[in-house]
Amino acid sequence: MRTRIKFCGLTREDDVDAAVEAGADALGFVLWPGSKRAVTLERLEALSARVPPFVARVGLFVDQDAEVIAAAAPCLDLLQFHGDEPPQACAGFGTPWLKALRMREGLDLDAAAQRYAGARGLLLDAWRPGVPGGTGETFDWARIPAWLASRIVLAGGLDAGNVAEAITRVRPYAVDVSGGIEAAPGRKDHERMAAFAAAVRMADRSD
Repeated sequence: MRTRIKFCGLTREDDVDAAVEAGADALGFVLWPGSKRAVTLERLEALSARVPPFVARVGLFVDQDAEVIAAAAPCLDLLQFHGDEPPQACAGFGTPWLKALRMREGLDLDAAAQRYAGARGLLLDAWRPGVPGGTGETFDWARIPAWLASRIVLAGGLDAGNVAEAITRVRPYAVDVSGGIEAAPGRKDHERMAAFAAAVRMADRSD
């Protein structure tokens, strides 16, 4: 199976172009104003207009008002919820969605998967108190049960140096990276994007 690639935290037009050139399947735009990688609705409109067909545009939200999400949804193909949103708060926009789960100690993945059964997938990220994502930290991949791997978007501290190992061990549907392809928050390094994509493809070929 081919592992899909999501590059997240894009803020600049040339980074969008480079991500597409590198072979990204999805591009993530952070609409939560508390992030260093946040974009406004106006910037989202401009950036999403550059994305070609068959590359998914993903919007990241953290416990935000429904009005904010609804305003951004026309520019997006997928909504990604990183807060404490219950399923009904994720499903009311007529747009497919992902639920991000931070892998804190004691999290019952089986129960969470059942609770968010309406999601297109679950994005698993590292846990740091008070930080909804983008920590740059990994977590213990052994905590992911094999039966759930096909629904998983694996995030948390990935880069070109460790993504192949992550794919080999977890076999997720997709991998998600933000800090691991950056020169600075919100400013992507095009060579790192290309190297990350190449590492993913190499891992897929070695299966």
